[in-house]
Amino acid sequence: MTNTLMYSDEDMYVVLEADQPEQFVTTAELLVKLESILLDLSQQPEQMPEDLKAIPTIPEQAKHLLATTCELDIGPSQFLQWYAVRLEK
Repeated sequence: MTNTLMYSDEDMYVVLEADQPEQFVTTAELLVKLESILLDLSQQPEQMPEDLKAIPTIPEQAKHLLATTCELDIGPSQFLQWYAVRLEK
């Protein structure tokens, strides 16, 4: 059995982006990153995923992404993926 005391209590994610090294971020940092990308995408409505168009605010859209998926297509040859990870203390 795994000893839960060995792992951090804070939720962490590894973020993968095209042409970037992997990053380890907290939930709050990931939400900020998603909000920034969604703000850019909102300037080009044709690139905004359909399921997000019905959600009125960018912070709510970011929370929806975090809760329901692990990938966002952000343009040709561009992507953003995030996966929950457990880090040892």
